[in-house]
Amino acid sequence: MKKSISVVGGDLRIVKLIGMLAKDGYTIYTYGLEQSEELLNSENVEMCPTVEEAISASKVVIGPIPVTSDRRNLSMPFSNVKLPVDEFISKLSCKAFIAGTVSEEQKKVLEEKNVKYVDVLKREEFTVLNTIATAEGTLQIAMEETQRTVHGSKVLVMGFGRIGKVLAKMLDGIGAKVSCEARKNEDISWIKAYGYEPIHLNDLNENLGEFDIIVNTIPFQILDSKRLDLVKKDVVLIDVASNPGGIDRKAAKEKDLKVIWALSLPARVAPLTSAIYIKETIDHVLNEI
Repeated sequence: MKKSISVVGGDLRIVKLIGMLAKDGYTIYTYGLEQSEELLNSENVEMCPTVEEAISASKVVIGPIPVTSDRRNLSMPFSNVKLPVDEFISKLSCKAFIAGTVSEEQKKVLEEKNVKYVDVLKREEFTVLNTIATAEGTLQIAMEETQRTVHGSKVLVMGFGRIGKVLAKMLDGIGAKVSCEARKNEDISWIKAYGYEPIHLNDLNENLGEFDIIVNTIPFQILDSKRLDLVKKDVVLIDVASNPGGIDRKAAKEKDLKVIWALSLPARVAPLTSAIYIKETIDHVLNEI
């Protein structure tokens, strides 16, 4: 029996993923990827002229990760076409839809259409491994944007979730003086156990002025205008949290502070490795369905 998967939109990670799936013997029907030279004339890859043709060819449709980057259109950086994400979701009639950051409204539509949806960014096996690329990309930015070595610099990691844990370990490994902020007492205990300097959220204000580099991993605004008045004028602020981020970027700009909002780092710094992680997750999903 012929195996097929449809893929609509996506970044370089998805392009790499398509190559892997094609090597596994799947016929891949694509839309919104026509400007990818890597996919041109690829064996087992069919570029469809319409999204309807692409999604009707398979029972499984893979979308972008995340589904949209502007909250309006499907994320399709390898296409000049604009496809409203809600319009795309309404067209799906497949058995399963696999993508990233599927909104609650989109989930409702998919449920009404009896389409099983899988948000890979909610899958633990993917998110844990994906933090490695995010942490490496953050470290790269820190090295490029500061005029001092990261070794010996005082670095604050805000949030001690998956990214915070992996990033703190990398920073500590190259000799940075690492402090980690958290609001839960259990996280404060873990920070101590790992050997980093703990800072409770309640004590953040009195410590902010110490740091050369501050990395935020929390998707809620923690560094507001008042707190930004407390940081060093030459501090490097890096925000890796998803929208809306945790740093008031407008206030930072007004105060002439250097702030980098670094979204989708895995796609930028390690698309091949990220594609491998995505494929492992998709293999698990396909076995489940």
